[in-house]
Amino acid sequence: MPDLSGLPVLGLAVALGCGLLIGLERERRKGEGPDRSAAGIRTFSVAALAGAIAQSVGPPALVVAGALLVAALTAIAYFKSRSRDPGMTTELALFATYLVGVQSVISPGLGAACGAGLAALLAARSGLHRFATRWLTEQELRDGLMLAALGLVVLPLIPNRPIEWLAGINPRPLAALVFLILSLQAAGHVALRWLGPERGLVITGFVSGFVSSTVTIATFGRRVRAEPGHGALLAAGGVLSTAATWVQVMLMSAALSRDALRVLAPAALAGLAAALASGAVLWLVARRHPAPAGRETPADTRALRPREALVVAVMLMGVTLLISAAQTRFGAKGVLASAALAGLADAHSPVASLTALRVGGQLAERDLLLGVLIAVSANSGTRTVVAFTTGGARYGLRVALALVLGLAAAWFTALW
Repeated sequence: MPDLSGLPVLGLAVALGCGLLIGLERERRKGEGPDRSAAGIRTFSVAALAGAIAQSVGPPALVVAGALLVAALTAIAYFKSRSRDPGMTTELALFATYLVGVQSVISPGLGAACGAGLAALLAARSGLHRFATRWLTEQELRDGLMLAALGLVVLPLIPNRPIEWLAGINPRPLAALVFLILSLQAAGHVALRWLGPERGLVITGFVSGFVSSTVTIATFGRRVRAEPGHGALLAAGGVLSTAATWVQVMLMSAALSRDALRVLAPAALAGLAAALASGAVLWLVARRHPAPAGRETPADTRALRPREALVVAVMLMGVTLLISAAQTRFGAKGVLASAALAGLADAHSPVASLTALRVGGQLAERDLLLGVLIAVSANSGTRTVVAFTTGGARYGLRVALALVLGLAAAWFTALW
């Protein structure tokens, strides 16, 4: 048996497998007759194998020469093609397959992942075309580009160090939380478009709670007055929005500090379990009734609401400074009092601010836990008032009971 120990057998095998996989997908779209594409399963397999061989047996110049040859043959095939399709997908895929072959020798795992990803991208042609031209609106495209720019360009430019005039707070984690809120807005918009506001009413309530549980409860409460026969289903959506609050507590703490997540997770999980159980009970009660009729979500609705995110950023900054000043002047009692006041308006800001103080070493574990629970409790009071005001007594009682159960579970776990 020949000695193969010095040859990149695995890389060659991966390259050949990737070439066969990509070529198989292209062969199915190659067509027949004089208008068929120039490259199929054999061409793609040879291209991938050529890249692997060039990388394994020759100097770097051989890899470059092979790439130039494949590029030249690809260009000739494109210009000689009599197909009416002006696209260059097959030609570019052929060149990319050559590079996959090269990569398979350097790193077989990465080469296999690139090959499988390229094949999946080519196979998703119809779905991607439909998504880009029919499902995705111009406004959603702009919002998606904005979100990508914020995450890939703006966020890395924000200083990642404590700033004196921010009371020693690191602005990068706070900015990351704003980006998280924008991402949750986008996820909620996708859920509304995918499920529909009626069929996915309960799930929509949960997803919308990531943006604002108070607003979600108020929205569903107004619908209860218009559609009183479906109060249980609408109450289930409102209650599940409160479950999102507990999830956000864990997401925010995880984004800032694993230590903070360790402190807050047991109480947050207990509150989440109680809220989910309450929502499930209300959903089971409502199963006998059809989903309430209502308008569909407009196709041009914005996926992102930058003003809300800006308001959140300002609130995060203001609450952080308030809590930090209270902690400096009045100690732990000042922190808890300021957290309660901030929680009346919004639960997200005090949670982020308290966690940031904990990361900076300015807050003890117990004060962090108590401050977060006090903030969520204060905000639960606001949500209860909103539920009674917008949806009436029956709707208000259902939401209030779920809030009380969630808070009781969280406080019991924290104080146990």
